[in-house]
Formats: sequence, structure tokens, C-alpha cells
Amino acid sequence: MLTKKIDNDKIHKLKTIIKEGDDFVIVTHELPDGDAIGSSLALYRYLNTFDKKSITVIVPNEYPSFLKWLPGAKEIVDFSKFKDFGIQLIRKADVIFCLDFNAIKRVGRMDSVLVAADAKKVLIDHHLEPDNFCNLMISHPEVSSTSELIFRIICSLGAFEKLDKEMCECIYTGMMTDTGSFSYNSNDSEIYLIISELIKLGIDKDEIYRKVNQVYSEYRLRLMGYVLYEKMKIYKEKKTAMFALTQEELNRFHYRSGDTEGFVNLPLSMDGISFSVFLREETNLIKISFRSLGDFPCNKFAAKYFNGGGHKNASGGEYYGKLDDAIKVFEEGLSKFNSKSYWM
Repeated sequence: MLTKKIDNDKIHKLKTIIKEGDDFVIVTHELPDGDAIGSSLALYRYLNTFDKKSITVIVPNEYPSFLKWLPGAKEIVDFSKFKDFGIQLIRKADVIFCLDFNAIKRVGRMDSVLVAADAKKVLIDHHLEPDNFCNLMISHPEVSSTSELIFRIICSLGAFEKLDKEMCECIYTGMMTDTGSFSYNSNDSEIYLIISELIKLGIDKDEIYRKVNQVYSEYRLRLMGYVLYEKMKIYKEKKTAMFALTQEELNRFHYRSGDTEGFVNLPLSMDGISFSVFLREETNLIKISFRSLGDFPCNKFAAKYFNGGGHKNASGGEYYGKLDDAIKVFEEGLSKFNSKSYWM
């Protein structure tokens, strides 16, 4: 039996919104990951059990190729490639679901059209401190992933019987990827009750793991080797590892969206490392990923130095400037950040 987490009032409002809506759009954050795609496609499949006029998932830009096997993925609209079509869909929607992000800025160039849309907006998310930009906010930072939250919502709506194998594959993929294959943010025993139900409904969790984590291109494997051998820097006294990649380096390895997914977790397998940082140069900014073990709050580090945030052991941030300068900010922060509390 799962603990009740979502207020009955919110479930009632959501049920009414779904009942009265006819044109639905589901949007995710930029650079959508497994949880963004998994939760969106699960909700997409659930909404398709109703007699609605249109239901579309729109992502701000490309998502990783290792997620394109997911049921319904071929129907996703990439806003960066089909901007006019995406704008048209958003403008005519009467309901917009905002999944797996807590601030409008997270949708990138979709932000202005999303803000201007007349549709009722529903936030479903698990990140801390959400902005108040939706009519209905279903925000639960204590939940492991937005995909887990989608499962709980479907059950709370009294629609457990509508869950099918394909919907469950999407939910499991999101839960798995947003916990590092259940290696962080995954100590809640109810996560495994949900997984048990997903298995009963037909998923092959081993095959899902293989498709997501063991089907890579030659260049991704070469890039991984390059990162570990050439780029990783160790700060032993701080129990920290850091690596940074320039756009030139990414291009050298024919980088595609998702090719560096999970790289930030690799240093944590080393004895004595509890904090890992990955900086990636993009066109106008530096994207930064943080992972930690135990009590080290990498979300607080991200917030203090890189305008970021997230969960205690998994978070992100960004820096507007040169990569070398971002590395300097990181190293200065590393020397100052609560050293007595966390580096003992």
C-alpha cells in the first residue's frame, strides 16, 4: 500500500481539467533526460485512453537517442526543429502540462510562447522551490522522480487499471534514470513497491536497463575513455573529482545529445571520492552537473556558486562566461564551501 502524498483537492482539480480539456500539450525542460521523456510519454499514453481531440508532447530540443525506443517517442515534437508547428500547438491548447521542471526558464526558447498561452497549465514536478506559474501545482520534492509522481497520480485518479506495459516502461525508465539506476535518491521503500507493480504489468526491467545504459555508439565510448584518462582532475583532500569538456572536444567525438549522460557519476565509483562535477561548454553558457554521496549537499554548492539547485545528491547549474572562468569559480568554491563540515 502506497502512502498518500497528493491532496484530494488537487486530484479533484486535475480530474476536472482532464475531463474538460480537448487539446492537450505536454512540455519538458531543455535537454530532456530520461525522467522528462519517460514521465511525459507515460502521461501522453494515459491521456490517450480518453476521447480527446489532440495530445502532443513537445520538447525544447533534442533528447538522447537511447530514449527513442520508448513507446510514443516517434510522436514527440522537437521545438528546435519545428518551431512554428510547436507554437501553433501551444497556442491552440486548452491544457498544458509542465513536466519535470520547476521554473519557466527551464524550457529555453519556448518560454515566451508558454507564458503567453491561454491554456490552463498544470505543473507536475519533483524539484525544490517551484515557481508559481501554473494554475495547478503538483510538486513533491520528496518523490524520487516525476515519473514516480505520474504513477502515483494515475493511481490517485482511480485509473490503475489503465496502466499498460508501454506506460509502465516509460515510468520505469524515468524512475531508473533519475536515480542513477537506483543508486541515489532511492532509499524510500515505496519505490520498490511501485517497481513490483510495474513488473507485474509486464515490463522487463533488465531489458530497459540494457537499452538505456548498454547500447552506445563507438564515439560515446571513446569520449568516455578520453574523459577518464585525459580530463579528470582529482582533489584528494576534498574527496572531489572534476572534468570539463569544450565544444571542440565534444565535436571531435561527434557529440550527440545524451552522449555524456551519466558521465558525472563515473568518478563516484572511486574509493575516497564523494563529490563529482562535470562542466560542459555550450554555445552561450557552461552547463554543470553535480553528484555526491552521503551527506554532501551538492545542491547547496550548485545554488551558491552556479545559480543552480536540485536534490542533495544530484543537481545542476550553469555559468555564463568562459569555461576556464567557470572552473576557477568551482575551484574557489571548493576551497571555501563548508570545509570543516563536509571534508572531514
